Amino acid sequence: MSRDYSKFTLSTGKADAKPGDVAKSGTPKPALSVLQELGWQPFYAQQTDINELAETPPVRVTEVHRSGLRVLGDGIDEMLPPRADATVGDWLLFNHVLPSASRLLDRKSVIQRRAAGHDRQVQLIAANIDTAFVVTSCNADFNVARLERYVALAFEAEVTPVILLTKADLCDDPADYVEQAEAISNALTVLVLDARGEEPKVKLAPWCKPGQTVAFLGSSGVGKSTLTNALSGTESAATQEIREDDAKGRHTTSHRQLHILPGSCAVLDTPGMREIQLTDVGAGVAEVFSELDDLAGACRFSDCRHETEPGCAVLAAVATGAVDIERLARWRKLLAEDRHNSASLAERRSKDKAFGKMIRQVKKNKVK
Repeated sequence: MSRDYSKFTLSTGKADAKPGDVAKSGTPKPALSVLQELGWQPFYAQQTDINELAETPPVRVTEVHRSGLRVLGDGIDEMLPPRADATVGDWLLFNHVLPSASRLLDRKSVIQRRAAGHDRQVQLIAANIDTAFVVTSCNADFNVARLERYVALAFEAEVTPVILLTKADLCDDPADYVEQAEAISNALTVLVLDARGEEPKVKLAPWCKPGQTVAFLGSSGVGKSTLTNALSGTESAATQEIREDDAKGRHTTSHRQLHILPGSCAVLDTPGMREIQLTDVGAGVAEVFSELDDLAGACRFSDCRHETEPGCAVLAAVATGAVDIERLARWRKLLAEDRHNSASLAERRSKDKAFGKMIRQVKKNKVK
């Protein structure tokens, strides 16, 4: 059956319309379409047209497995062959004849990290996210340095970061955790909540509007899957208890999965990540450490490393107590890591480009 995709071009309607909403005139607002519930927005619609949509309808990647990608659309639920350039949250124009040739639409945002190991690859974590909920517990899992990395990833992707502090019942007073989290950036919202029950729906409502896509990021055992279940009102995500000896969690989410909540938002649950290697996130790091970045502009030397150089405005602020020396150390570490990883990836891309050029030349000579 052919479908009418004209309403899914630039005139998509407001993403925050809820089923049953009543306008000022008393007329109920129309419920979101299937695509709008999946997160379809004008940004993606402007990359295509009605004719192309009719031939290759839009689908969203909701699960990534080694065996392939699960995609959902209006009346579509298919598995596509695996592809390295797509990740959960991506939008594709589904090619029925040759699924592997489905066109990947430009992303609104992408969260990525340098993959573990020595192959210098970039690992795509999620695409087209509107809000990143960075989840941590009020226990031994809480780690300011790790939170700064997550927030830097979100800022770099131009995704709104919100820090969620769970398991507050495990500590005497969560105020100290809140204070440490809020000190990471003035642009952050920090919330304390019980991942169980109705509290997540209430407190996260400003970000979990219909048509929006949110992601839960953090270590294993901090409550990401429990939060997903709380928003969905189901037990769609498996959960386990943390280990009592070190407060570390067990991996219950084995793959990244986008849960589509009818009449609400799309929720991405991710496996726990303890190692967050940053690469190409200079702007994100600068945003997290904005006060240090501003001070660096007043240093005598433009290439100041803020270690022993004379005329360093950052070190001067440390000497007066205006800057915490531990925060300075974390900033320098992230800057050095980002420079190293970015240079390594640039080197790999250059080598891959040269190798590809050599292969093309060999093929060309054989033809001759």
